Amino acid sequence: MIAPRGEGKGKTMKIDQIHHVAYRCKDAKETVEWYGKMLNMDFVLAIAEDRVPSTHEPDPYMHIFLDAGNDNVLAFFELPTKPEMGRDPNTPEWVQHIAFKVRDRDELLAFKAHLEENGVEVLGVTDHSLFHSIYFFDPNGHRIELACPDPEEAALLARMDAVKWDMLEEWSKTKKAPRHADWLHKKELSGAS
Repeated sequence: MIAPRGEGKGKTMKIDQIHHVAYRCKDAKETVEWYGKMLNMDFVLAIAEDRVPSTHEPDPYMHIFLDAGNDNVLAFFELPTKPEMGRDPNTPEWVQHIAFKVRDRDELLAFKAHLEENGVEVLGVTDHSLFHSIYFFDPNGHRIELACPDPEEAALLARMDAVKWDMLEEWSKTKKAPRHADWLHKKELSGAS
């Protein structure tokens, strides 16, 4: 294991933050317009080449970058010469998603109303105890989550932090959900939310 910054001899390495995350899109212009209209993300950069800089292979692309707030960048590639994009058939559609934090529940509900008014089907509000979320799909089929912190987030995170290693260890041995934090989704799964 690499020593964290400030520990060990010599130079240590640690990631500062995510530079950007990139996904494929069907249509770059439609994607920029949708994220601008639905999530108020600004279009910050476009890069296009006929050859891939990292591999040098001939493959024209449009690479777009959107401001996801707080120095976070969401990027997409349109690849017009490749077969239509698909999904991993072995992974449920709820697994792979992009989650964005919003300020509070009022803002979450405002986004939900805005999305629904614009014809986007929205699932939730889902109660995760630590945070509350809505889910929907962008025009490329990517699942998006908007999440707001619970007012008791700090205390709830402390409870989760205290059991994370025990939970991981038990899961690695049994592949069954450990009960250390069964309180987390109790309200949501019992229908009491």
